[in-house]
Amino acid sequence: MKNLTAVIPVRQGSNRVINKNFKPFYGKSLLEHKIEMIKRLPVDNIIVNTDSDTAIEYARNNNIDYHKREAYYASSECTNSEYHEYLAKVTNSKYILIAQVTAPLIRYETFLEAIDLFNTTNCDSLMSVKEVKEFLWYNDKPLNYSLSDAPNSQNLPAYFSPTFGIVIVKRESMLRDKNFICGKPFFYHVSQFESVDIDTELDFEFAEFLFRKQN
Repeated sequence: MKNLTAVIPVRQGSNRVINKNFKPFYGKSLLEHKIEMIKRLPVDNIIVNTDSDTAIEYARNNNIDYHKREAYYASSECTNSEYHEYLAKVTNSKYILIAQVTAPLIRYETFLEAIDLFNTTNCDSLMSVKEVKEFLWYNDKPLNYSLSDAPNSQNLPAYFSPTFGIVIVKRESMLRDKNFICGKPFFYHVSQFESVDIDTELDFEFAEFLFRKQN
């Protein structure tokens, strides 16, 4: 695929895991691990999009580009729609691959397959997803089953949830829809292992344990 740019978004702060993107994770930071992975992929350019001087230093040391993010777009006041549109505006490429550092368990072969599927499928966006089979409730009522006829958990309807671990999108579609998931999405199912995302301290320890086991 020509004109594919990989964007690695990195925020300076983290609300729940202090210094999450830069603290040691199996010998290196999450950002370093992600840079090493993305440099192996068939992309035309790599950009670290960040408000962090530390992340910019990592980018320089690895001879890749960076974009210094405006403070608002790294803040909790910024909505996802604003953030997604912003990433598209500041990334000059026909296609954009978003690679989150908080998803360290995605394999190289999985990235390659996702790129190939995006290239050969009639879609304008590809999003990694995981299956969700759980008893779900909202407003004191079950969402996906009946109390009077409760199924075994394996027989619950198969919902899926975006993991954001792999995102590939046409820039023009991202600008139009202000989202990673656009008008013609392709949902790429990843394993439970690869769907792990680091959001809490427990997530960090669990992901590092699995990463160590994998490597």
